[in-house]
Amino acid sequence: MSDTNKGSKFIKGAAILGIAGVMIKFMGAVFRIPLTNWIGDEGMSYYGVAYTIYSALLVLATAGIPVAISRMVSERIAVGEYRNAHKVFKVATALMFVIGLISFAICFFGGDLITDLLQNPEAAMAVKAIAPALLFVPVMSSFRGYFQGRQNMNPTAVSQMIEQLVRVGFGLVLAYIFMKTSLIKAAAGASFGASAGSLAGLATIVLIYFLNRRVIHEKNRIHSQNTESTSDILKKIVVIAVPIIIGSEILPMMSVIDTSIIMGRLQATGWTYDEAKSMYGQLSGFCNSLIAFPQVFTQAVAVSLVPAVAAAFRMKDRESIQENIQLGYRTTMIMACPCAVGIFALAEPILLMLYPAQKASAIAAVPTLMIMAVSVVFLAIDQTSTGILQAIGKQNLPVVNLLVGCIGKIVITFVLVGIKAVNIKGAAIGTIFAYVVSLLLNNTAIKKYTGTKVNYDITYVRPLAASLIMGVCAYAAHRLLVSLVGNSISTLFAICVGAVVYVVLIFVFKAITMEDLDAIPGGGKLKRVIGKFVK
Repeated sequence: MSDTNKGSKFIKGAAILGIAGVMIKFMGAVFRIPLTNWIGDEGMSYYGVAYTIYSALLVLATAGIPVAISRMVSERIAVGEYRNAHKVFKVATALMFVIGLISFAICFFGGDLITDLLQNPEAAMAVKAIAPALLFVPVMSSFRGYFQGRQNMNPTAVSQMIEQLVRVGFGLVLAYIFMKTSLIKAAAGASFGASAGSLAGLATIVLIYFLNRRVIHEKNRIHSQNTESTSDILKKIVVIAVPIIIGSEILPMMSVIDTSIIMGRLQATGWTYDEAKSMYGQLSGFCNSLIAFPQVFTQAVAVSLVPAVAAAFRMKDRESIQENIQLGYRTTMIMACPCAVGIFALAEPILLMLYPAQKASAIAAVPTLMIMAVSVVFLAIDQTSTGILQAIGKQNLPVVNLLVGCIGKIVITFVLVGIKAVNIKGAAIGTIFAYVVSLLLNNTAIKKYTGTKVNYDITYVRPLAASLIMGVCAYAAHRLLVSLVGNSISTLFAICVGAVVYVVLIFVFKAITMEDLDAIPGGGKLKRVIGKFVK
């Protein structure tokens, strides 16, 4: 991170998306926590199925094509082809609308059939309620990809926050209205929040685009050049996007397969249908929402890396390519390690604090959450390495690598979930295996095609060492206070203690330097504060 001139734009973009992501996840917690307490394991099993199907279809809209837009726009702007960059956006937007229409139809009209196949037919109403979001999100993602290609992350951040705010508001109100009538209707009401939120997010980013339209079109006129044909653009989008879509679709589809395997294997080993639903609800409702939080930061890094590395790759700037890649890995580990260790160390206190009305289920979910916490680091590295390969035109490789890992995951999940003592924890172990295999293969490819060498000490060892000490301090702080002030207050205090200890230690261990702060928005003020404690 020492070269702030070359890395600042990437870091600032990641910081903007990361900050927005924290706010979005906070709103998500405001949504998930009361929802889980209101509708319990059974209701969350309906909502979880709907969200899993939604996520699988949403990959078509939020993975490949937006990445293709971001990369293609960035490459063209790097060489002054503003008109072609804008045409990429227009062609992609039309394509995204068609994809959204098809995805909506599959989810809405095929909801009953899909949930029957997943052995949870009561979830059909929730699936249909979330379907309209699949119509709006693709077009919204096209606008986001265009702005990201221009290395302007603000429109994405603003639209994401508006989308989440409306989603939470509508989802909670409808779930509360219906929860005393029917858990099925309550889950459907919660699902419909995603549809309302996506419409609001689309309206927001369209407004931002029109407010910037004059500046955009002025550059299109000034930097005139031969315009690429629509067919050429479509071909290039397909070449970039299809492998990314397939790769991004693998994990959601594995989740769908997981649902079927988990429910079937649990019942085959003696658990009742209700017990199996409860266990799946713990995994999807209690654990997945917490594990998704660290992904806010790591995904922000991956999204910002693509245009930064793609532009350098187009210009054949080998030095910038390597500096951005090294920077991406360092940033990822600095954020992922404390999240993983913190969740592992405070798994039970956090679950009891968040789900006091579901105490028995929260305690039962602790071992699964601790295993899934380990996967945070591996997923983070996998996401970053995937973004790098996509940026340098090797988007096929992460697909093959992740597929190899997920084939192993299916086998491991099938075997371990079928062991009664292991049960639902087997699915979490299988997930770790998939990420480890994928990231190892990705990193080998990155070294081969870019020649980038990562300093293992500063990238991995120092953040992990600081995180482990932080975890011990946080755990000790909770144990010392829990009998005096109760679980919730002691847990919040322990998290604060952990955060302070970690920030101090990453500077003490020189995992990050004072100069690195110059690349972060507001870094000057942060530098002055930290400078009072660390020299």
